[in-house]
Amino acid sequence: MAEVTVQQFAGVVGISVDRLMQQLAEAGLPEKSPGDMISDDEKSQLLSYLRKMHGKHEATPEPAKITLKRKTVSEIKVPAERGRARARGVKAPTPAKTVSVEVRKQRTYVKRSIVAEEEAARVEKETAERDRVRAEEEAVRQAEEARIAEQRARAEEAELEAQRQADEEARRQAEAERAAAEAAREGGAQEAAAINEADAAAAPAPMPPPPPAPAADKKKGAAKGKGRDREERGGGGRKELHVASDKSGRRRKKPAGRRVLSGGSSKHGFERPTAPVVREVLVPETITVAELAQRMSVKAAEVIKVMMTLGSMVTINQVLDRETALVVVEEMGHKPKVVREDAIEAALQDVHVDEGELEPRAPVVTIMGHVDHGKTSLLDFIRSARVAAGEAGGITQHIGAYRVETASGPITFLDTPGHEAFTSMRARGAKVTDIVILVVAADDGVMPQTEEAIKHARAGGVPLIIAVNKIDKADAQPDRIKQELANRDVIPEDWGGDTQFVPVSAITGEGIDNLLEAISLQAEVLELKAAASGPARGAVIESRLDKGRGPVATVLIQGGRLKRGDILLAGAEYGRVRAMTDAFGTQLTEAGPGEPVEVLGLSGTPNAGDEATVVDDERRAREIAAFRIERDRETKLARQQATKLENMFAQMKEGGPTSVRVLLKTDVQGSCEALSDALTKLGNEEVRVDLVSTGVGGINESDVNLAMAARATIIGFNVRADASARKLVEDEGLELRYYSVIYDVIDDIKAAINGLLSPEIRESIVGIAEVRDVFRSSQFGAVAGCIVSEGVVKRSNPIRVLRNNVVVYEGELESLRRFKDDVNEVRAGTECGIGVKNYNDVKAGDQIEVYERTVVARTI
Repeated sequence: MAEVTVQQFAGVVGISVDRLMQQLAEAGLPEKSPGDMISDDEKSQLLSYLRKMHGKHEATPEPAKITLKRKTVSEIKVPAERGRARARGVKAPTPAKTVSVEVRKQRTYVKRSIVAEEEAARVEKETAERDRVRAEEEAVRQAEEARIAEQRARAEEAELEAQRQADEEARRQAEAERAAAEAAREGGAQEAAAINEADAAAAPAPMPPPPPAPAADKKKGAAKGKGRDREERGGGGRKELHVASDKSGRRRKKPAGRRVLSGGSSKHGFERPTAPVVREVLVPETITVAELAQRMSVKAAEVIKVMMTLGSMVTINQVLDRETALVVVEEMGHKPKVVREDAIEAALQDVHVDEGELEPRAPVVTIMGHVDHGKTSLLDFIRSARVAAGEAGGITQHIGAYRVETASGPITFLDTPGHEAFTSMRARGAKVTDIVILVVAADDGVMPQTEEAIKHARAGGVPLIIAVNKIDKADAQPDRIKQELANRDVIPEDWGGDTQFVPVSAITGEGIDNLLEAISLQAEVLELKAAASGPARGAVIESRLDKGRGPVATVLIQGGRLKRGDILLAGAEYGRVRAMTDAFGTQLTEAGPGEPVEVLGLSGTPNAGDEATVVDDERRAREIAAFRIERDRETKLARQQATKLENMFAQMKEGGPTSVRVLLKTDVQGSCEALSDALTKLGNEEVRVDLVSTGVGGINESDVNLAMAARATIIGFNVRADASARKLVEDEGLELRYYSVIYDVIDDIKAAINGLLSPEIRESIVGIAEVRDVFRSSQFGAVAGCIVSEGVVKRSNPIRVLRNNVVVYEGELESLRRFKDDVNEVRAGTECGIGVKNYNDVKAGDQIEVYERTVVARTI
């Protein structure tokens, strides 16, 4: 620090000059006057003396918290009120006002070790609480199992006691019947002997008495056929004929001349199980009655009986919920086991762990903001590209992912659309991002989509960096932007807040280096790390269907490494990675954390925002994908059923609401989802939008047949119908509309719903030219040699370049020639040369579509 006088130093310290001179004298320094200079050594000696006087000469412990306070005073100028002055008729402008702003800033820094100890204590407390809850649940479960086991044991004991009493009663009854039969047999023999004696005395020749018939011989004929039935009804000597009771299982040899019947115990050799068979039954979220009976190894009729006793009338194919199935299983004496429907996905999450050490990774930055505030232009300047020139209507329709090498290191940028219909797409961007750059135009101010971006960033817990764009314009007011954002709790750092404000210009490049430095500083504070090895995991940013390459998905790698040949599972789609490219089309063999890549080889187009995971086995990926498809189908059916039940009585009143049926086809999955969400939100109690079908890719004949059956309007967003589909549309008189800007679709549907019959601008295709070859011209660049296949190609009309029925460029013609002559139009079947203005990427096989806009009055 430079030497100052005693009087100046007293002003800096904040004490009087006399008091400072007294302290200097007490510290042993030479006597000084207010105008004398004081050196740094003398200041240090004075500080040591003051510390000693206050008892701070000994080493003090390092503080746990440090609080810094700072006060700054600045001035801002309020612009002149030109509009009000002009309204009052005052010619001279009102001078600008100067306002003093005093900012008092206080920051408290806490030691990292203290924060770590508090976090460890919190985690330990939560773990102990979780273990306690689990222990209580386990104790309750064991007590319940013990109670059920005790009840079953009592029931089995009672059943065995009843069986024993029944056997004993049967044995006593058999003995009584045997005793009665013996008595009857003895009485009959005595009576027969007396009769024979009397006959012998009266007859001249005695006759021998007939031998008495044994009881067993009397029942000899009854032993076959109906003998057993009579015995069971009590007509025979014994109740039941049992198998021999010896353990060998062999039959006894019968002595010759007579049949031996077992006269021992009445208990047979085949015994019923001593205890019922208890099975462990797996119970999912929902299960049918037939499947539940099969898992318990009983007939479905038994389950239906139990349900009837519980007060529910069910059928064999009726679906039961988990709670009902658990009650039925316990009622039938089996042990239920709850099975999670997402057990296969939970197992996947348990198996998929990051391998290797954590290493620093590039930050993922999402650029958000309102329409036409310069988001894409700012990104263009950073990566030295011209993306904004190719966007339809000058706005971004899709999420773009780019990796840019800067002086501060690599940075991954996500460019999200600014229109309100892409709210869900911006929300997905905020979920996968680390830092949000909110672009606000200095000449426009805070807009509705600016507020939405702030809400998305706060919901995702992502730090904000405000880029005040277009500061090169004359009417730019950066201070007004700060004030408007401060009213929405986004406080600048120089006003005592924690949000960085960086003035930039996407045209001149002013402030771009400061913005990149702010991103690097924020990334260092976040300490972003990820595993650079092991199976890759990430998120799907966008997907589309390419006619030549098939499904193409843009995946942002969040951890691990994705290699060519890996089995990738993305939502309900899976497949082996056949190729990977970056945003500039460069082929890659592998990609690490923070890198966005386009992946080829999936079975279909996954939804934007789906989780992408590398699976070690294709069979496992197929099982998980099939489970997710079935789950989504069941959820959709349940939602449709609930909607039908809820709207049943509403539709019965006055014929129900009128529906505008729409069949939607888009070029990418993100646009399809955004349009679907926006259209379904339109409507009221009288009119609603009914999306018959949505999909990605060109419009084919099956789509037209579906629209014809549902009487729906076909909307193509950046896609076209093929020849067979167009012919069918013309034959059936269906309505087919093409769009390239999303809010045109929303405005047309909203106008149809609200009954706005104002004139509208319609586009009609007047001619189509097919590119056969491409020639180079020094004057016009690439010149397409074409043949007009349909209609008329007019030089004054706007055109679109189609590749595989997808719009790749929209503009106008620069030249139209027939041989060497310039012509104004060329009709069908004629060859011509076409030069497209500001576009030199025309290829053989493309189609040049010439259209015109006409004003048509709407009719109901």
